[in-house]
Amino acid sequence: MLTVPGDIVTPRLILRLLGTAVTQACLVPDPATAGQLLGIPVSTELLDAPNALAHDLRQLQQDAAYAPWASRAIILKAEMKMIGLIRFHSRPSSPAEKFYRENAAEMGYEIYPGYQRRGYAREAITSVMQWALETSGIHRFIASVAPENIASLSLVQGLGFMKVDEVVDETDGLEYVFLLDTHGNTGAGSLLC
Repeated sequence: MLTVPGDIVTPRLILRLLGTAVTQACLVPDPATAGQLLGIPVSTELLDAPNALAHDLRQLQQDAAYAPWASRAIILKAEMKMIGLIRFHSRPSSPAEKFYRENAAEMGYEIYPGYQRRGYAREAITSVMQWALETSGIHRFIASVAPENIASLSLVQGLGFMKVDEVVDETDGLEYVFLLDTHGNTGAGSLLC
């Protein structure tokens, strides 16, 4: 298994930062260059839905400190294949426009078809939350989920997230907003051990 600095390694996964160069190559699109820079081929699912990458590029251009919070390829170690994407939408900030966003990091994730319902999302989510706690002390996390996405609703609720709001996203429509405070939620402390 070949890892690079900045990788988050779990029992089954490698969570590898894409970075500016890979993100730009994906947006062109130039999958050969993106794959060479990333160290594995980029998935067609990523190239077919570049919204997260366009958001990342804007964030990276506005705030260089966003880099470690940006998109990570979810790589299945057994196949050395990209099976999804996980990221934080921004760095945690204070003050925030809503109470639940204060010093919280909002994450987004996707596991590609053919690899869903095997626990990969849970493994990736808990690992990036542990990384955020260890590197910056962040212990409040947000996940926004479409009401019809039963699998993600079940996942975030199973991790201890509590519904705190409903918002209408200009791209995704109605979303339920969930918050997990790993220092304040009962049962959540064991999540990040």
